[in-house]
Amino acid sequence: MEKKNIDWSNIGFGYMKTDKRYVSNFKNGAWDEGTLTSDDQITISECAGVLQYAQTGFEGMKAYTTEDGHIVTFRPDLNAARMADSAARLEMPVFPEDRFVDAIKQVVKANAAYVPPYGSGATLYVRPYMFGSSPVIGVKPADEYQFRVFTTPVGPYFKGGAKPITIKVSDFDRAAPHGTGHIKAGLNYAMSLHAIVTAHEEGYAENMYLDAATRTKVEETGGANFIFVTKDNTVVTPHSSTILPSITRRSLMYVAEHYLGLKVEEREVYLDELGDFAECGLCGTAAVISLILDEPTAGLDVLARDEMLTMLREYMETEGRSILISSHISSDLEDFCDDIYMIDDGILSCTRRQTLYLMNTGF
Repeated sequence: MEKKNIDWSNIGFGYMKTDKRYVSNFKNGAWDEGTLTSDDQITISECAGVLQYAQTGFEGMKAYTTEDGHIVTFRPDLNAARMADSAARLEMPVFPEDRFVDAIKQVVKANAAYVPPYGSGATLYVRPYMFGSSPVIGVKPADEYQFRVFTTPVGPYFKGGAKPITIKVSDFDRAAPHGTGHIKAGLNYAMSLHAIVTAHEEGYAENMYLDAATRTKVEETGGANFIFVTKDNTVVTPHSSTILPSITRRSLMYVAEHYLGLKVEEREVYLDELGDFAECGLCGTAAVISLILDEPTAGLDVLARDEMLTMLREYMETEGRSILISSHISSDLEDFCDDIYMIDDGILSCTRRQTLYLMNTGF
């Protein structure tokens, strides 16, 4: 299919209406068969559960064009499982996981012309979501729900693209113990808006949230998980029951251990130990993988980054719904990285551990 005439390399992270979206309604205890529609408008009661009590959850994933022209998505089965967890916690009916994956396939296929070309640095963002649609005035779950999936082509989430970012330790709390921090609920993001606006006004790209109970342990940002690298090349990610389990983080930790041969740890990370780490980054569907710096910077050398990404893509094979790293990446990657450098205020050698922060950038 011929791609839309869009300046793919210069689109931001915003909404652009595409041709089709998927809609399924839950009524009288069951989901209907669902359908694709061109109508992007939603009509609901002024007293709908989503409007009165924020009964809504969502997911996010991306579709990519491979070098040989195929279109693939990254692990939508895991998004389906995570959305099922969110629905259960919010007392919403679970949308069947097999139907979730099928809906993603239908919507991506119907909007194939909007999947950015390989090498453009852009992707097709896929947003599944569910909300209470029937009127609710007393505090209780709605009786009817709607599940929808739309797509929009996007560029980098952070301004400046793949350049390193600066963050601040937030004065606000993201999630309370035994609350909803571990699910993708709309209310979690609504409460983070003031904190992120404040951070932006102070010149930071994101917030680092601490645990609400003691404010001594690192949790996550408003929209991404943390990954740290120790001086002895151990990859560490924070563990907490109030952190959203990132699919990107889970995948990176597996790649780090099983393909790059690195030691990995998921454990509590204390604020006062941050100075002991060699590197820090954010990872997530929207944020991809973003390096964090102590001070503002002009960023990484773009040529070196693009060369690395080209090499990494050559080792990716498509397997149905997933993108997998081929088993022979480690030795070749090590040889390749010996010759690549990223220029910042100084020179950083592109070692294996640094590829953890760059391998998905632009996907």
